[in-house]
Amino acid sequence: MSRSRLVRNRGRRKSNSEEIDITSLLDILTILLVFLLVNLNTSDVITNIKDGIVLPKSLSRSHNHPGVIIQVSPTEVWVGNKSVLDVDTSKDSRSFDHGGRRIVPLYNELNKIRDEAEIINKTARVDKPFSAVANLVVDETIKYDMVRKVLYTCAQAGFQKYKFIVLGKEAVGFEKQLNAN
Repeated sequence: MSRSRLVRNRGRRKSNSEEIDITSLLDILTILLVFLLVNLNTSDVITNIKDGIVLPKSLSRSHNHPGVIIQVSPTEVWVGNKSVLDVDTSKDSRSFDHGGRRIVPLYNELNKIRDEAEIINKTARVDKPFSAVANLVVDETIKYDMVRKVLYTCAQAGFQKYKFIVLGKEAVGFEKQLNAN
C-alpha cells in the first residue's frame, strides 16, 4: 500500500507546484542588451582635453585609434599630459628649426616616446611594430600655420599617421542643449 500511496502523492506534488514564466524577463533582457549594444562606444582611447581647447565640430563617425595624444591650444602644446611648448613665450629661434617649420620641444618629446616604445617592443618581443599614430586635439581657433608646424614635426619624428579628434554629431547636439538652458 505504501508504494501505491507514493505513486499517488507524486502526481499531487507536481500539480501543486507552480512553474515560473520567464518569457517577460527574457524580453526585458533582450531589450536591455540591444540598448547597450547601440550605445556602445568602441573607441578605447580616453582623452582628457585641456582647458582652453574648443574642439571643432564634425559629422564623422570614425573612432579614435591608440597613439600619442598631442593637444594644441592658443597658448600651449601638450604631448599626453606634459606641456612641451608655451606658445606665448616661445617665439625665439630655439623653439623652432628647419626654417621655422619644426617645433623643437615637440620633436624631442615625440622622439623620446618613439624610442621608449621601440625599446619596450624589443624587450617584450612584440611582433607588431609601434603604430606611430598621432591623435591631434586642436583648438578650433588655431591658425593653419601652427597646425602645419605640428604635422611637420610629427612627420619628422616618425609619426606619419594623423587622426584629428573632433566633437561628433551627438556631442554637438548635446552642446546645443546645454547652451539653450
